[in-house]
Amino acid sequence: MTHPTVRRALVYGDVDLNLIDGSAIWAQSMVRALREAGCEVTLVLKAPIRTGRLVDPLLALDRVTVRRPHAEGLVEGEAGMTVAQAHRVLAAIDAERPHDLVVVRGRALAASLAGDGAFQGRMWSYLTDVPQLLDGLDNAVLGELGRIARASRVLLCQTEELRCHLEQAVPAACGKCVLFPPVVVLPPELEGRAATAPNGPLRLVYTGKFALRWNTYEMTGLPGRLASRGVDAELHMVGDKIHDERSDPGYADRMRRALEAGPGVVWHGGHPREKAMAIAADAHVGLSWRRPEMDASLELSTKVLEFGALGLPVVLNRNPMHETLLGADYPLFARTENDVVDVLARVARDASAYALAAERCREAAARFTLARAADRLRDRLAKVFPAPVGDPARPTRVVVAGHDLKFFTRLLEHLEALPDVEVIVDKWRGLAEHDEVRSRNLAAWADVVICEWCGPNALWYAENKRPDQRLYVRLHRFELTSGWPRKLDIDKVDQVICVSPHYASLTRADTGWPAEKVTVIPNWVDVDQLDRPKLPDARFHLGFIGAAPSRKRLDLALDVVEELRRRDPRFTLFVKTKMPWEYWWIWKRAEERAHYEKLFARLAASGPLRDGVVFDPYGRDVASWLRRVGWVLSTSDDESFHLAPAEGMASGAIPLLLPWPGVGTIYDARWIHPDPTAMADAVEMTVKTGRWGEERELARRQLRETYALDVVADAWTRLVRG
Repeated sequence: MTHPTVRRALVYGDVDLNLIDGSAIWAQSMVRALREAGCEVTLVLKAPIRTGRLVDPLLALDRVTVRRPHAEGLVEGEAGMTVAQAHRVLAAIDAERPHDLVVVRGRALAASLAGDGAFQGRMWSYLTDVPQLLDGLDNAVLGELGRIARASRVLLCQTEELRCHLEQAVPAACGKCVLFPPVVVLPPELEGRAATAPNGPLRLVYTGKFALRWNTYEMTGLPGRLASRGVDAELHMVGDKIHDERSDPGYADRMRRALEAGPGVVWHGGHPREKAMAIAADAHVGLSWRRPEMDASLELSTKVLEFGALGLPVVLNRNPMHETLLGADYPLFARTENDVVDVLARVARDASAYALAAERCREAAARFTLARAADRLRDRLAKVFPAPVGDPARPTRVVVAGHDLKFFTRLLEHLEALPDVEVIVDKWRGLAEHDEVRSRNLAAWADVVICEWCGPNALWYAENKRPDQRLYVRLHRFELTSGWPRKLDIDKVDQVICVSPHYASLTRADTGWPAEKVTVIPNWVDVDQLDRPKLPDARFHLGFIGAAPSRKRLDLALDVVEELRRRDPRFTLFVKTKMPWEYWWIWKRAEERAHYEKLFARLAASGPLRDGVVFDPYGRDVASWLRRVGWVLSTSDDESFHLAPAEGMASGAIPLLLPWPGVGTIYDARWIHPDPTAMADAVEMTVKTGRWGEERELARRQLRETYALDVVADAWTRLVRG
């Protein structure tokens, strides 16, 4: 019998494992990484095996099963499976013995599975074939991606750029996107190789498919171009997949002739991955130079990383992703064919430039090992499948009741994932509207009731609870002035949970409830989602999230950035918000309208502000948005907790807070400033003295220790388990 902690993973990629390219290598790497993370893995093949170059190494692994639908008679013919066939086969294999997670690569297949309720919530979708420009994201594509996101438990993204792109386009993807970069696995005999500077002919190498946009035909001319510069060179090409290019019908024939008879070109044909790597390891420089239209790609070439792991420097295009990977001063960036010849001629003669490029590539590749990939998956599996503490055979029954659960979503997901806890949501239609028959049935069923908001839901459950039940009520800011807490029979409540010590104190004072009945569990912050690399110049960018109603005091944030821009025009304020007129309950009030009319008139009249404030639309893509932000402001008149600066801290931004009531019970005093001028002074001095990096790391560490989702979720877990 399978040990309960061993998860069963079903893997299918819409890729042909007879051909060596990045997508096929993904399938092999995903299987190995899941296995290393502790899973039993079943890989389903799309096409009949004609060569075992990629599959044979997997057959030798324990806890790995390779299913061959064609050989097993599940599919007729010899062609690779269509989407409909793959869906049918996966459903049949899963029905034999259901899997805990279904990892699927390919948008069309993921969309098909998303419509099948049997796979709902178990899909770990790996999406690369997503339109990478906004004009390709039409309503049909967005609808398809939204369905995939809603059906998926996890969306695996190869790069940070792709993750942000998905989140900005598809709101349902927010909170589900997890990085799973390419994986580099070297044969043991090739590990730890040092770069060998050219001594004799400069040996260039390319491995993979031969295609128009990959500049593989142009590569075959490099030995001749270099010879004219006095550099003796040879080009080694490994692979057997030559694309038929619709836009250039003669390309395939031209490419084949160049491979077979190009001066200085050695074509090795197709080989198992290990042999291809061995050929590459004997070269001096790897080639991954592509046409300019590929610069916008949101994918990272596995070949670049493999070359780096082998000790080879790589010629590749300069783009933001590659600059982040290798540094802006990397010496082998190239755009045109002339650039390629120039940089190759340089490293053929300049040992120091060659050594720098080789070391950068090796350092980059070290971040993409199988061990690191397995760690990422192991961590994600632990979050999705937490270990039981109680008896799963008789789980603790929990009802979560409320009209609006937006502040409880991730805690709800965590409780639902606990194998020894069973959760049912009693979703109220409004503050006081609910299906009373359903609520009575749930009250009779539950061991524990959690009321989100101290409103009519809490009053109803307090009146209808059993003596042996536990009732927890989470009180937010607005209920204190509503009158409901005074009507609550506190003797029927086990604990009232507030999000900050200040509001717990106010609650005790306002209600007279016993101190031991009121406790604090803070708001949660999803650090894993928010902690992302900052974009260039983030230290000059201030962020403000949610500018309505007027008590949020955007006007004071304008004071800060206006003062900073007088000193340095690089400072900019980014405001992510709904506009006040989008809230009917705000805009109907004359004093609110007057406040914002004055504020926008000021924006129009002030030179520093007119060019220094950017409004971004409200949305769930806060993690992506925060990549450009180095400071997050909280200038409110009052807050119960204020999540924005906490989210900023998790992202690696520094909080800037004014002394609103209770702020010192939530945030460290070092981030609290007496007025906007003091805020501006702190920002300027921190940037000017080079301490921004140090300060933001301190802020991030403080946040992780106090408000990280796993810390807060553990507190709720202990409460529920009693």
